[in-house]
Amino acid sequence: MWGMDRIMIVGQPGSGKSTLARRLGERTGLPVIHIDKIHWKPGWVERSREEKTQLCREAEQRERWIFEGGHSATWPSRVARADMLVWLDRSFPLRLRRVVRRTMTGLGKSRPNLAEDCPERLRLLPEFIRYMWDTRHSSRFQMRALSKSTSPGCQVVVLRSDGQVEEFLSGFGLGQSSSNAGAAQSRASG
Repeated sequence: MWGMDRIMIVGQPGSGKSTLARRLGERTGLPVIHIDKIHWKPGWVERSREEKTQLCREAEQRERWIFEGGHSATWPSRVARADMLVWLDRSFPLRLRRVVRRTMTGLGKSRPNLAEDCPERLRLLPEFIRYMWDTRHSSRFQMRALSKSTSPGCQVVVLRSDGQVEEFLSGFGLGQSSSNAGAAQSRASG
């Protein structure tokens, strides 16, 4: 193995967290935890803040994981256990296009990173876009602060383009050593 058992991925809606987590999980064999499966019960029923916190804390105590997503109340304890923090810092227009595209192409279907019976619905889109707009600055500020608060043993990687994401992933190719992975990650951060 390449020496990393716990990878935390953060980013705003539409930044590509779930996709990166899935692809990284395929390359590393690490189990993937999607925050949306913790956040939502079947049928778009939101869990209470307390229940989300408890489920996040239980998940982050596992020995190995790729944990993608929010619930920032648990970020400090999650990042304290992480070997690596990946921040997908993507532009609002790109994220908006991705969210609209995934909603339109997935109408009536549940994404694999969501609880069952949470189909994409057009009527939910305006409220979600409003949330994205209203939190675009505050969420980015939180993620920047998180990236500066990690322990010395936690590598921080900031990815701002599709090319950087692909280069980062290439460092986790089958049969590659941890030193090769580290080189790709350092280039992606710079």
